[in-house]
Amino acid sequence: MSGQLSSQSPGVFSRRQASVAKKLSGVPALVFAGGDRSRNYPANVYPYRADSHFLYLAGAAIPDAALFIDGDRVELFMTPRAPDDSLWHGALPTFEEIRIATGVAAVRSDDELAEVIAARGAQNIATLPSADPLTRNRQCALLKRTWSGATAPSVTSLSDTDLQLADAMIEQRLRHDDAAVAMIERALEATTAAHKAGMAVSRAGIYEHDVRAAMERELTCRGMTPAYNSIITVHGEILHNTSYHRQLERHDLLLADVGGEHEGWASDITRTWPVGGTFSPTQRALYEVVLQSQLDAIALVKPGVRYRDVHLAACVTLARGLVDEGILHGDPEGLVERGAHALLFPHGVGHVLGLDVHDMEDLGDRAGYAPGRTRSEQFGLGYLRLDRDLVAGMVVTIEPGLYIVPALLADETLCGPFLADKTLDRDRLAQFDDVRGIRIEDDVLCTPTGPQVLSARIPKSVLEVEAAVRAGQ
Repeated sequence: MSGQLSSQSPGVFSRRQASVAKKLSGVPALVFAGGDRSRNYPANVYPYRADSHFLYLAGAAIPDAALFIDGDRVELFMTPRAPDDSLWHGALPTFEEIRIATGVAAVRSDDELAEVIAARGAQNIATLPSADPLTRNRQCALLKRTWSGATAPSVTSLSDTDLQLADAMIEQRLRHDDAAVAMIERALEATTAAHKAGMAVSRAGIYEHDVRAAMERELTCRGMTPAYNSIITVHGEILHNTSYHRQLERHDLLLADVGGEHEGWASDITRTWPVGGTFSPTQRALYEVVLQSQLDAIALVKPGVRYRDVHLAACVTLARGLVDEGILHGDPEGLVERGAHALLFPHGVGHVLGLDVHDMEDLGDRAGYAPGRTRSEQFGLGYLRLDRDLVAGMVVTIEPGLYIVPALLADETLCGPFLADKTLDRDRLAQFDDVRGIRIEDDVLCTPTGPQVLSARIPKSVLEVEAAVRAGQ
């Protein structure tokens, strides 16, 4: 994506720049694009991905560029092209072409940036520390900061001026404009094809990496990349499993968490399907518990609803299903209040989605949690990434799951109390031994009238999923 300009209208970016500038109330700000990183020798670099805040405001993937927001004037500073760039990279856009595409007032050489900073006073300029140490070092040198270390400083350690920029970006990016939603929908077109291809190719005897190749091919042939490391595994109980060496067997469930990225905008979808094309009775029973949990949570996505309540509703439905199956014993709401469900559903029900798959997670809980709200200390609920009231224009994932994790079930601190009072029936759970992990995830737009499932075209019901897998066998 290096050097690529957005396909979106320049007006999209000029409007976003103006909106953020207004929120800054005259405070000047620098937003850095980040730079190339070498794999071993300087010319052999990792694929370039511009910083998400920069992409949001400019839409261009220009290594080492920076946006300077000063009142109602926004300028872009970048490294001039070397004389031999066209030899190695072909024709590249001119400064004027970049100015028009990004909606800025001017594009200038980065040789002039230090002078501009000095004129405004480095201590008066807001910025956000890059996750890339090389870019962060450049920020420190230009702005006389003292950030150091391998990871970006905590948001809580930033200056009041920096936090003003952080809050402006949070407020702006939490509520997507039409252009942003269109980008996510484009990413989902490829992601839909990827999941259908994964279902169609699955059969006993092939390997997880074969399914990965089929799915990621659909992204590549549409000019996209994965928005995150794909999870494609028969061990769905390992939440972030990114190894692909296992052979598929007929009675396995395959969990695929794969999403494409279009011009930086992410999608994030999980489906779980039977390798043999038919869920066993035990697999189907638990799959339908997870599916109902997801449907109940999606139905609550509307303006003014607290996302934490969406999570808890999913937990109660899941607990009710587990009680019906004899795995848990007790009142579903009481089980959730005690955290018993988290032995089998230990993570949050989802997160915000945008230019990052976990959008703005570089800003930590300042982005994910509304002012005055903090993370719970209860196991399971403490992993919830979002605790804000939903607003129209917000895109969230809804992704409940059910996982039989031996390490959790062997943890006396977590599991012991629920075994002692027979809340958890381990013998009954053992009868579902052909289930390791199930997750069902969709990307949902909060509209003024309720939820819009942007990923609705990807098979999800038992019959749809079975048909999609059998169609390829």
